[in-house]
Amino acid sequence: MSLDRIIAVRNNKTVYRDGDKALKVFDQTYLKSDVLNEALNQARVEETGLRIPKILGVTMTDGKWTIISEYIKGKTLSDLMSENPEKKEEYLNLFVDLQLEMHSKTCPGLNKLKDKMNRKISQTDLSATARYDLHTRLESMPKHNKVCHGDFNPSNIIISEDGTPYILDWSHATQGNASADAARTYLLFWLDGNIEGAKRYLELFCEKSNTAKQYVQKWMPIVAASQTLKGNEREREFLQSWIDVVDYE
Repeated sequence: MSLDRIIAVRNNKTVYRDGDKALKVFDQTYLKSDVLNEALNQARVEETGLRIPKILGVTMTDGKWTIISEYIKGKTLSDLMSENPEKKEEYLNLFVDLQLEMHSKTCPGLNKLKDKMNRKISQTDLSATARYDLHTRLESMPKHNKVCHGDFNPSNIIISEDGTPYILDWSHATQGNASADAARTYLLFWLDGNIEGAKRYLELFCEKSNTAKQYVQKWMPIVAASQTLKGNEREREFLQSWIDVVDYE
C-alpha cells in the first residue's frame, strides 16, 4: 500500500489515496472497537442502496488501524460552494435533497440515536438539573428509525467527475429522528461561522420535508449538549449557549 499521497487530514486520522482505494489511517488514540464500529456502520449503510464509498477492508498499517474503501475522485460540496458562490443556492438544494434521501432509508443494525445522546448527555459536566432536563426532553421526543448521519455537512459530500454525489464519513451514523440530524447540521453551519447558510439550510430542510421549524429547534439544546464532549473551548461555549435556551416557542 502507498501512503505517500495525503488527501485529507482530520483529528487523529489521515486519509491517503492508493490508486482506486482510499485508506483512512487512525492514530493510536483510537480504540479498536471505534474503528471497527465505523467500518460496520459504513458496511450496513452500503446495504441501504445509498451512494457511499464501498468498504473494501480493515487492516493494520504500521501498527495503526486502517479502513480501506473506494476512492471517489471529485470535489467536496464545500469546495464547490467556495469556488462557485453564484451556485450556492443550487448546491444547498442538492445538499438537503441528499439528506432527505438518506432519511428515507432504514437500517435496523445501526445504533439508536436516542441511546447515543442519552449516554453523551450523562458524560457531560453539566449540572445534574440540566442533565435531568435534557434527558427528559430527549425521552419526550418522537421515536423514529431513519438513517441519520450525525455529521452531515458539505465537506462530507463529494461530487464525482461525472456529477454523482457520494456521502462520506459514517463514524457517527445512527438510526433515529431526522430532525435531530437536521439540528446537528444547522449547528455545524453555525460552528463554521456560516450563519446565513445555517438559516437558509433550515428553511430548505423544513420546506422540503414538511417539518415545522420549531420542531427542529426543540432538538437543538439536546444535540448541542451531546456535542460538548468534543471541540475546542470556543465551540463548547457556543454549544453551551444553545443548551441554555429553555424554550423556543
